[in-house]
Amino acid sequence: MERMGDEKPKQKVTLYLLYSVSTAVIGSLQFGYNTGVINAPEQKLRRFFQNVSIERSGEPFSAGANTILWSFAVAIFSVGGMIGSFSVGAMVDKFGRRKSMMLANILALLGGGLMGLSSLARSYEMVIIGRLIIGVFCGLSTGLTPMYVGEISPTAVRGAFGTLHQLGVVIGILVAQIFGLEFLLGSDALWPLLLALTILPAVLQSIMLPFCPESPRYLLITLNKEEEARKALVRLRACEDVSEDIQEMKEEGMRMAMEQKVTILELFRSRNYRQPIVIAIVLQLSQQFSGINAVFYYSTGIFDTAGVTQPIYATIGAGVVNTVFTVVSLFLVERAGRRTLHLIGLAGMAVFALIMTISLSLVKTNQSLSYLAIVAVFGFVASFEMGPGPIPWFIVAELFSQGPRPAAIAVSGFSNWTANFLVGLGFPKLEELCGPYVFIIFTVLLVFFFIFTFLRVPETRGRTFDDIARGFAAEAGKSFQSQMPESMAVSPPGSKDAAPLSPTEKVPMVALPQNP
Repeated sequence: MERMGDEKPKQKVTLYLLYSVSTAVIGSLQFGYNTGVINAPEQKLRRFFQNVSIERSGEPFSAGANTILWSFAVAIFSVGGMIGSFSVGAMVDKFGRRKSMMLANILALLGGGLMGLSSLARSYEMVIIGRLIIGVFCGLSTGLTPMYVGEISPTAVRGAFGTLHQLGVVIGILVAQIFGLEFLLGSDALWPLLLALTILPAVLQSIMLPFCPESPRYLLITLNKEEEARKALVRLRACEDVSEDIQEMKEEGMRMAMEQKVTILELFRSRNYRQPIVIAIVLQLSQQFSGINAVFYYSTGIFDTAGVTQPIYATIGAGVVNTVFTVVSLFLVERAGRRTLHLIGLAGMAVFALIMTISLSLVKTNQSLSYLAIVAVFGFVASFEMGPGPIPWFIVAELFSQGPRPAAIAVSGFSNWTANFLVGLGFPKLEELCGPYVFIIFTVLLVFFFIFTFLRVPETRGRTFDDIARGFAAEAGKSFQSQMPESMAVSPPGSKDAAPLSPTEKVPMVALPQNP
């Protein structure tokens, strides 16, 4: 209650802050749109591949060759995502957060343009190359958006604003599902326009970004431009007194000055970073290996198996549930906390995956169980958006200080895209082998992720970046001491002020004192 009552001017949510966050989240919407847009026009694209083959060689592709080409066009998006996510760290260090988002939009324009013109040029290669380029753009966006939003947001609302990344993603998926309907843009004539529509938000974001500030943390800590950082904070907070934010950043900068430059290899070598990078990777894996993309990629087939007469509309219904519960998590994340919501989401998904398995396996003998399967899918999606959907993206930015943050976001994003690729590639074969019992595999994985989160993931609500990093450093110091002979053990510097924090400990939102 003290936290809520001791309101500081810097915690105000200003119109300029909302404008800047909303502009960044357009990149998230792009990611969602391009994830979902390829499913609806599948048959049209397959026919297009066949027609181009006939025009070129006089013969159509064989059924097997057509399927391989189609699968490649779908999977190449994830390969592009891996490349883009792994490039985030180098890009933001060189160009900063805002300029990196501007440069990334060039890829969106290029990728969307290639896909949109592919039919006119009679080239299926343009679809595949366009999907690869748009994948690189989306990989960059999944790192750039949470990083920028996390760095410009006040501590008190950082979690709620971090959830907006996932909200943008699910709205993008829903828009793609709706526009992909046959009577809108999912027809034989208009599918190129459906794929090219991604150009519009890229243009919109490019127009809006010049009016957004660069990340104050980047300006002060990386570029050492205190006056520019102060001006950006004054505009974002609508308050002249931003000394508390400046002081926190300076302390973080001083800690960084005593460290070596943090590379991706250093994340795994340093005791201080090893625990948070493992947590970041496992949280990203918990998002993808939860089975959510298996449900989304094949939800129409699941509803069809359950006996739904118009499965495409049930799939859109799942998209609506997806969006609604992302909004719910936005309001809960600063009250319940990141760790708690993630645990609730994982537990809910495990339960609904089990119900889905039972209902789908018995639906042929009891048709009324089709309704239970639909409820299970909706419950599975709702649980995902309570925690595993939004939290892994923004909590990674909270687990690391300014120095290692770009490298950590690159590693965690790469983990997410790789897991996404593996699920997309492996699920059809698993479904073929296991039938409706395939979701038992995801149930087991969800239980593992629940146990890991309960035991290892700290609560970050209301804590400064520097405070979280000091907590990990203190734990690493204690772990190191416990492995040394007693006669050699010494207290790590600052350990008196940096005792390990329990997963649920709340830290008051005040400026950190200088270490003596």
